[in-house]
Amino acid sequence: MNTLCTDVGYVSLNKQGEQLCGDHVEVVHSHRAEHAGEFTIAVLADGLGSGVKASILSTLTSKIISTMMANSLTVEDCVATIASTLPVCKVRQVAYSTFTIVRITNNLDAEIIHYDNPHVILLREGKNFAYTTITETIGTKTICKARLKVQENDTFIAVSDGAVHAGIGKTLNFGWQREDIIRYIEENYERGFTAKTLCSMLLNKCYSLYGGEPGDDTTVCTLKIRRRQPINLLIGPPESPGDVPKMMALFFAKEGRHIVCGGTTAGLAAGFLGRPLEMGVPEYMDPAIPPVAKIEGVDVVSEGVITIHKVLEYAKDYIRDNENYAYWNYGKDGASQIARLLFEEATDINFYVGKAINPAHQNPDLPIGFSIKMRLIDELAACLKQMGKQIKVSHF
Repeated sequence: MNTLCTDVGYVSLNKQGEQLCGDHVEVVHSHRAEHAGEFTIAVLADGLGSGVKASILSTLTSKIISTMMANSLTVEDCVATIASTLPVCKVRQVAYSTFTIVRITNNLDAEIIHYDNPHVILLREGKNFAYTTITETIGTKTICKARLKVQENDTFIAVSDGAVHAGIGKTLNFGWQREDIIRYIEENYERGFTAKTLCSMLLNKCYSLYGGEPGDDTTVCTLKIRRRQPINLLIGPPESPGDVPKMMALFFAKEGRHIVCGGTTAGLAAGFLGRPLEMGVPEYMDPAIPPVAKIEGVDVVSEGVITIHKVLEYAKDYIRDNENYAYWNYGKDGASQIARLLFEEATDINFYVGKAINPAHQNPDLPIGFSIKMRLIDELAACLKQMGKQIKVSHF
């Protein structure tokens, strides 16, 4: 078992005037030792046309393929089944849904399969890497395949044809060709970008090229091979005061960065470390988010429930369309700092949640209570799981 993991992100634009997207992405993670070990499968399907029919066909295609592969059928079996069952449009003589499959096994081996979709772009150290492909005929369908060994920071970018059509008839004569997309990514790539950030960057460019009125459903799906990065977050004192040393010892013994949320909790952490708790002088003025503090040996020290509530807002937006990226990516407040650590850096997140009831929260004039804190953590953990993070929650 290596220390690498596969970070997956995807975002879509609906065709102008459509309520549903004709593209669909399905992602499956497996950590079972059997069935050839750990794997991540991402399937991007593009339904013919747009609207309800395209959405249904692309959803069915991606779900069928990902389910079959997750249940240990060979890639050849999966492709043969879906390729042989997809109908062909009598007018256009093309399949009702095309697809791209990227499968990463044990974070060491990659398998890429295309059926009538643009070829996957592979970045290695931020530059385009030309991998070798072969073609294979399954039934009447021509499938393009590739297998290769992966390296840390390898980034696989799959797009639907809405991306290469961006700008046709508006800002570009022939659309945003694959070579243009590669050039744009290479010029704007940063090593620290997550898969979702790269997707958002590319999709925003497509939206701009379409002049704000997408002429086709457009989807970007990215898989990035990265090193595991644990993050530990502590919020609230334990239910029993006698458990403070145990809770603090377990928290600070964990590898990775450390976040402490809540005034009382910060005081206990400072006492355990034998270091002063210093109130920071804010470099910004935001009445909605309390200022941060400092403890030597702790990466972020923030207020508790209000700050975590803001992080949860950012997390819910992140798993949708990531429109608030600019706010938390550049913000200096506690919520932005925590969001960057949890969304961008973390692969494994350990929550240490104290169940003590804060007397200050029992004021009937304050909309804060014990159940709210617990619900916030549960919702945040659920959002982070949707981002592909490994989550562990410990209560004290």
